Amino acid sequence: MSGNAAELYKLINSDPEKKRDLFRQALQNPKGAMQAICELGNAMNLPVTSEEVKEYLSTVDDLETKQWLLKARGGL
Repeated sequence: MSGNAAELYKLINSDPEKKRDLFRQALQNPKGAMQAICELGNAMNLPVTSEEVKEYLSTVDDLETKQWLLKARGGL
Protein backbone atom coordinates (compact mmCIF):
# COMPACT_ATOMS: atom_id res chain seq x y z
CA MET A 1 0.00 0.00 0.00
CA SER A 2 2.96 2.38 0.32
CA GLY A 3 2.65 3.04 -3.41
CA ASN A 4 -0.78 4.37 -2.56
CA ALA A 5 0.79 6.97 -0.26
CA ALA A 6 2.89 8.29 -3.13
CA GLU A 7 -0.09 8.43 -5.48
CA LEU A 8 -2.29 10.07 -2.86
CA TYR A 9 0.44 12.64 -2.16
CA LYS A 10 0.54 13.53 -5.86
CA LEU A 11 -3.24 13.98 -5.93
CA ILE A 12 -3.28 16.14 -2.80
CA ASN A 13 -0.30 18.15 -4.01
CA SER A 14 -2.05 18.88 -7.31
CA ASP A 15 -5.16 20.28 -5.55
CA PRO A 16 -4.20 23.63 -3.96
CA GLU A 17 -7.45 23.92 -2.01
CA LYS A 18 -7.23 20.42 -0.52
CA LYS A 19 -3.54 20.94 0.24
CA ARG A 20 -4.25 24.24 2.01
CA ASP A 21 -7.13 22.76 4.00
CA LEU A 22 -5.02 19.82 5.17
CA PHE A 23 -2.15 22.15 6.13
CA ARG A 24 -4.47 24.34 8.18
CA GLN A 25 -5.97 21.30 9.86
CA ALA A 26 -2.49 19.96 10.62
CA LEU A 27 -1.61 23.18 12.42
CA GLN A 28 -4.62 22.84 14.71
CA ASN A 29 -5.14 19.09 14.83
CA PRO A 30 -2.32 17.00 13.35
CA LYS A 31 -3.94 13.66 14.16
CA GLY A 32 -7.16 14.86 12.57
CA ALA A 33 -5.24 15.85 9.44
CA MET A 34 -3.67 12.40 9.28
CA GLN A 35 -7.09 10.82 9.71
CA ALA A 36 -8.44 13.06 6.93
CA ILE A 37 -5.59 11.98 4.64
CA CYS A 38 -6.34 8.30 5.33
CA GLU A 39 -10.08 8.87 4.76
CA LEU A 40 -9.34 10.68 1.52
CA GLY A 41 -7.20 7.74 0.44
CA ASN A 42 -10.05 5.34 1.16
CA ALA A 43 -12.51 7.52 -0.74
CA MET A 44 -10.18 7.63 -3.75
CA ASN A 45 -9.57 3.86 -3.65
CA LEU A 46 -5.98 4.48 -2.50
CA PRO A 47 -6.10 3.12 1.06
CA VAL A 48 -3.20 4.11 3.30
CA THR A 49 -2.38 3.87 6.98
CA SER A 50 -1.03 6.76 8.99
CA GLU A 51 2.28 4.89 9.29
CA GLU A 52 2.54 4.58 5.50
CA VAL A 53 1.82 8.28 5.11
CA LYS A 54 4.45 9.21 7.72
CA GLU A 55 6.99 6.89 6.10
CA TYR A 56 6.34 8.34 2.66
CA LEU A 57 6.46 11.94 3.87
CA SER A 58 9.85 11.32 5.45
CA THR A 59 11.21 10.54 1.95
CA VAL A 60 9.73 13.58 0.19
CA ASP A 61 12.26 16.29 -0.52
CA ASP A 62 10.34 19.52 -0.98
CA LEU A 63 10.27 22.57 1.25
CA GLU A 64 6.49 22.81 1.69
CA THR A 65 6.22 19.21 2.88
CA LYS A 66 9.12 19.68 5.28
CA GLN A 67 7.43 22.81 6.70
CA TRP A 68 4.18 20.89 7.15
CA LEU A 69 6.03 18.13 8.98
CA LEU A 70 7.77 20.60 11.27
CA LYS A 71 4.49 22.31 12.15
CA ALA A 72 2.58 19.05 12.64
CA ARG A 73 5.37 16.96 14.18
CA GLY A 74 4.02 17.14 17.72
CA GLY A 75 0.75 15.47 16.84
CA LEU A 76 2.04 12.89 14.42
